Amino acid sequence: MTDLPAELTTGERIRILRERRGLSRPVLAGLVGRSSDWLKKIENGERELRSITHLVRLAQALHVSDVATLTGDELAIPADAVGKLSHASVTPIRAALHGVSFAGAPTVDPVSPEALKGRVDGAWRLWHSSTHQRTEVGALLPDLIRDAHASIRAHQGDERRTAHAATADLYRLVQRLLAHICEPELYWLALDRGRAHSEESDNPVALALAAWSTAIGQRAAGFSEEAVQTDEAGMALLRDQLDGGAPEVIAVYGALNLQASISCGLDGRSGDAERYLTEADRTASRLPAGYSHTPSAFDSSNVAIHGVSVGVGLLTPGEALRRAESITPERVSSLERRSRLLLDIAAGHHQRHETAAGLHYLSAAHKVSPEGVRYVPFARSLARDLAKAASGPLKADAVALAEAVGVTAA
Repeated sequence: MTDLPAELTTGERIRILRERRGLSRPVLAGLVGRSSDWLKKIENGERELRSITHLVRLAQALHVSDVATLTGDELAIPADAVGKLSHASVTPIRAALHGVSFAGAPTVDPVSPEALKGRVDGAWRLWHSSTHQRTEVGALLPDLIRDAHASIRAHQGDERRTAHAATADLYRLVQRLLAHICEPELYWLALDRGRAHSEESDNPVALALAAWSTAIGQRAAGFSEEAVQTDEAGMALLRDQLDGGAPEVIAVYGALNLQASISCGLDGRSGDAERYLTEADRTASRLPAGYSHTPSAFDSSNVAIHGVSVGVGLLTPGEALRRAESITPERVSSLERRSRLLLDIAAGHHQRHETAAGLHYLSAAHKVSPEGVRYVPFARSLARDLAKAASGPLKADAVALAEAVGVTAA
């Protein structure tokens, strides 16, 4: 299945491999969640395919072990998934989500909406400041979910809407924690609860944040174009409030632009990715000095971090690493985001076949937040690949790091 002439285009390779497997165009397109017309344009060379997500999914559907078979170049991205690791926090969170409307007794007397908001904000701050986010925040969430619903039931009017807004922020945190570690149905339940409570809050910022979190889920499921459309819908809710608007309004608008930039980068749309990134940077300059939006961590440093992610997604590691040179990781207050920055730098070096540098930065990411690496499939795949590529004195350290994040180099 790999004896393909070097001069073939990616589209030609996909067509040949599809025909060898006896798959029709609609069937293969359906396996990767796209339309037959989309695949036809790829195969005919009318549309460029640079989306890592779609390349990996096509490789998996065509039963080839690496996307290099599709692209014909040295871009080595194994198509066999390392799978997800679960976490002890999932079971009690699942119980709280499934039972809160029926048998979810609160842990305290119904709290005021403002007190609820304070507890949710505190949980978000812990998420960004903890080295073990899923363990520490996960211990808080089941009781907080029950107390949030009790607060909603106990209040009416504006107070009830405030409780809905706080609960929406809570479910966005639940969604963030559950990413990669639970069944998809539970993840989407948390996402949809956040959207529903945002609607009940009658608050455009809360609804825009629902668009932000929904777009993250859509991108994770491989629907990058739809994710950008959702981000745009969220931006539309806030545009007329930007002039003289509250910092939260400006920050959420900026966060939506960052998410759109990442989605475009993963879809190979470099021009759109840069356009959204530029708008996010322009938006960040309008924020008060020192302001950072807690759930999204949006601020000027976060724009720079996402610029690195965009470069990695576009498979332009040189640009990604150039952008990283302007960032001092120690100044990134969110440990989760700092770890992700170091992880993207590691990925950039790996794309350039610089194994020693990739291993160094992946190890640094693991030191900043072990759970921020261990429970991210992309990070575990990178650890496995680096362990396979390492040789000599690096080999033992690379294998030890891979084992620490839950994979083997075999």
